[in-house]
Amino acid sequence: MADSFGDRVAAAVTATGPLCAGIDPSSALLAKWGLSDNADGLRSFCATCVEGFAGAVSVIKPQVAFFERHGSAGMAELERLITEAKAAGLIVIADAKRGDIDSTAEAYADAWLGEASPFAVDAVTAHPYLGLGALAPLVRLGAANGRGVLVVARSSNPEGRGLQQAVTSGGTAVEDMLLAEIAELNGSPGVPTGTVGAVVGATLEPSAFALSQLGGVILAPGLGAQGAGPADVAARFAGCRPGTVLPSSSRVGPTAAPTTGRPDAIASSSTLPNVSVAEGKRNRSPEA
Repeated sequence: MADSFGDRVAAAVTATGPLCAGIDPSSALLAKWGLSDNADGLRSFCATCVEGFAGAVSVIKPQVAFFERHGSAGMAELERLITEAKAAGLIVIADAKRGDIDSTAEAYADAWLGEASPFAVDAVTAHPYLGLGALAPLVRLGAANGRGVLVVARSSNPEGRGLQQAVTSGGTAVEDMLLAEIAELNGSPGVPTGTVGAVVGATLEPSAFALSQLGGVILAPGLGAQGAGPADVAARFAGCRPGTVLPSSSRVGPTAAPTTGRPDAIASSSTLPNVSVAEGKRNRSPEA
């Protein structure tokens, strides 16, 4: 069996640091870069990002919607980005937030985690509202191919907090129930530890569930413009094993075409802690 997604992330973080760089080519950002809002603009934007991020960050996270809006031409550029990023040694997380049941879930699994798919990535984000068990086809294929599934559990957008903090019949919050189910799934028969991870906003204070017990990768969006800094990451994910937390900077990416060959967002990586904070050794913030 291939190395688990969690093992590969840990190795990459040891080599390059924990920052996950979002690639979000919105129409506004393309315009600020002086690029056309079409497939040609996407190609130039993504090529610059891959050149700049390779060797500087561990992981990139393209937001699939910004490619989908350009139709088949945009998806061809996403395919090109995935291929070129993997060739450059970057781990690729598709921020697609998929989720369904039965054969549809199997099709999503084939699309993003199947060895033969042109869109095969290292991990894909998924929604659990149909139940974590409905994501079983993605988990099975990810486990078999050394890829991962990152489940949206605790998002920082205010629209999500009421649902995620709602108390279940068992007395726990929905978000904590999901995190506990993910922890139970990791390391279960046929699922290597680290296959299933969670999306947990870096701007949120810890909930009742101890994230150190998750057993998987934590994607932590919210770094930068959304309000979280290196010290926040250090405090909110304290105790998590080194190499498991990926602070993500997305919409704070470069606001103009770089003149140095490296997107501006990379500067953040030099101040990020590689949690566990108690014993992090690489890219640790002075504040941590």
